[in-house]
Amino acid sequence: MKYYAIIVAGGSGNRMQTETPKQFLLLKNLPVLMHTIKAFAQSDSQPKILLVLNKEQQGYWKRLCEEFNFRIPHEVIDGGSERFYSVKNALETINEESIVAIHDAVRPLVSKELIDNCFKSAEMQGNVIAAVQSSDSVRMLRDDKTSALKRDEIYLVQTPQTFGSEILKEAYQQDYSIHFTDDASVVESIGYEINIVEGERNNIKITYPIDLELAELLLKK
Repeated sequence: MKYYAIIVAGGSGNRMQTETPKQFLLLKNLPVLMHTIKAFAQSDSQPKILLVLNKEQQGYWKRLCEEFNFRIPHEVIDGGSERFYSVKNALETINEESIVAIHDAVRPLVSKELIDNCFKSAEMQGNVIAAVQSSDSVRMLRDDKTSALKRDEIYLVQTPQTFGSEILKEAYQQDYSIHFTDDASVVESIGYEINIVEGERNNIKITYPIDLELAELLLKK
């Protein structure tokens, strides 16, 4: 079965308090996005890598690749106004039955082992998403009132989120909804049950300045 990795890089630098989009910030002397692409390229699964990037960022990315002599093969695809449309654009370039992993560009510490596990598990089960159980107590706020949730029933969702291509294409034929928070929610909305594989605590999402500092520390291990 053919494997694809869709890496979605549509973020800005707003919450990082910088004008530079967070996927381009330097992490251990290399842009975050390059670490992410390297993880997939070095996995045993060897997926074809599809990088979804806003048009206005593509020239800058090309210059970064030249500056850092980054030669890992990948296809650049135009991003959309929402993540939903970015993923849909990438799916339209896949013309064969395959297993497709969708991954946040700003999760650069994903391990080769997790990537391979997601591909293999999705091939057997139809879909899997990486997630970790919450180690914190969790409360829900509704109508200005809070209530405790059972911590052992709460999972914090990560990426990769991996699916059979036919399932994804079926799901992404529907109209966009603001209730779609990730790819799993898109697939779930047409009736599929979502399977979980154990994610990794190190598989953090670079969102705030402290996340970049933590990623630097984790890479030094």
